[in-house]
Amino acid sequence: MLLRHILSTILLAGTSASRPRTFKKVEAELEEEERSEEESEEESEDEAGAGAEKQKGTQGIIQVDNPNLTKPKNVKARDIDMEKTTELSRREREEIERQQAHERYMRLQEQGKTEQARKDLERLALIRQQRAEAAKKREEEKTAKEQKKLEARK
Repeated sequence: MLLRHILSTILLAGTSASRPRTFKKVEAELEEEERSEEESEEESEDEAGAGAEKQKGTQGIIQVDNPNLTKPKNVKARDIDMEKTTELSRREREEIERQQAHERYMRLQEQGKTEQARKDLERLALIRQQRAEAAKKREEEKTAKEQKKLEARK
């Protein structure tokens, strides 16, 4: 209100020649009052938001609970609570469960307890048997060939 009163007197005063010499003093006092008011408003805002983070734009005016808004995860070493256990997200839990199930399956696979492992072992035994028979046959053919050469020399 005081500011309006002074502004109206300035407009009524007209040019700088008609202004009283004390105008600069009054103007300086007004500026000082405005600064002190602004500072007191800033201090009250700082005190009100001392526990909260500094907010940008209209965030200080409008309070919105956004579930998708991520909080900063930067935690200082002195603030870490070692006894506190963090809860895993659903995706993280599912990923861990999937890895554990895969490890269990691989252990059973190595022990030969799964259906697939049994089939693999049967196939492997069959292949070994076929290879052994083929090797035996080659060995017999080789010895037969050598005997033919010996007989041909005689």
